[in-house]
Amino acid sequence: MAQPTPTSLEKKLAAFDPNALGDAQGGVYGLPFTVDEAQVVIVPVPWEVTVSYRAGTAEGPEAIRDASLQVDLYDPDLPEAWRMGLAMEDNDGKVAAESQELRPRAEAYIGWLEEGEPEADHAKYSTAPAHINQRGEALLQYLKQKTGAYLDAGKGVVLLGGDHSTPLGYMHALAERHEEFGILQIDAHCDLRPAYEGFEFSHASIMYNALKLPQVKKLVQVGIRDLCQQEAEMVEQSKGRITMFHNRFLSDERFAKKSWKKVCGKIIAQLPQKVYLSFDIDGLDPKLCPGTGTPVPGGLEFEEALYLIRAVVRSGRTIIGCDLNEVAPGDTEWNAIVGARLLYSMANWMGVSQGRLQDRGADK
Repeated sequence: MAQPTPTSLEKKLAAFDPNALGDAQGGVYGLPFTVDEAQVVIVPVPWEVTVSYRAGTAEGPEAIRDASLQVDLYDPDLPEAWRMGLAMEDNDGKVAAESQELRPRAEAYIGWLEEGEPEADHAKYSTAPAHINQRGEALLQYLKQKTGAYLDAGKGVVLLGGDHSTPLGYMHALAERHEEFGILQIDAHCDLRPAYEGFEFSHASIMYNALKLPQVKKLVQVGIRDLCQQEAEMVEQSKGRITMFHNRFLSDERFAKKSWKKVCGKIIAQLPQKVYLSFDIDGLDPKLCPGTGTPVPGGLEFEEALYLIRAVVRSGRTIIGCDLNEVAPGDTEWNAIVGARLLYSMANWMGVSQGRLQDRGADK
């Protein structure tokens, strides 16, 4: 009997050397997969219209793509993770161009607010929020359709910002395909401000907007260390829908010599079976992300974050989707180096939870 002819993908897998240097002519991490061939697709969103302090996150996706070529692909728990198939779309030039066009207008409006809204400039600046909100809604619908198409094709999706407003459309797509799920948010900030500075789709409003989705039954926040009274009251009045593991609580547990394993157990116990992971890079200690827009002292160490993600997966929960946001290149390549390694691990462990990869370390 004649042997079946190897497919194009099988030939790529046979020819690929995971020990070689990352090939700049290949895909993200030097992998040989096209978006059509990949099981997991990274959707870059170079958007940062409403950032209120330091800009640069729109450059994050491309910086991470470049840094990914320096990432070794071996993980002791997932030794052949690269075989799952991971690919990254090209940056959307239209999204990037619109962000660049709208950002100065938002920045000028924020400056006008900080000056006390001088009446003489009212006509010049006051219309900015309505226009930017309209474009934010358009981005939401665009990303809802794009990510939804990948989900319907059976692919896992990682959304890569840009600022933290970007994953809302993806959350909407998931809400149309899952009756209920929880959000695990790793972040320095609550992001529960309604229409911050007048911008409905602000990076500081992402979780406030996410909670408008009835399918989001639970929001579990980890590493928070910068919030306003309004946000604290929202958490307190949520009747358990929001659970915050403030950075001070995490520190107190460490000072009391509680193991990180036990702390992670407390966090995971608050999560439902299906979990969406939203990771703002400033949830890490700022030494790991000095270029991010609003760094805050404190935060998780890199391996603490990865341990928590692995523990979520090993608890039997499914990560139905995830995002990584607020990686800004800054003055060095360090930000992208950390972001690229974090992104690779997030995509792979989401793949494990979805049955695309086998966890060799689950019984350790």
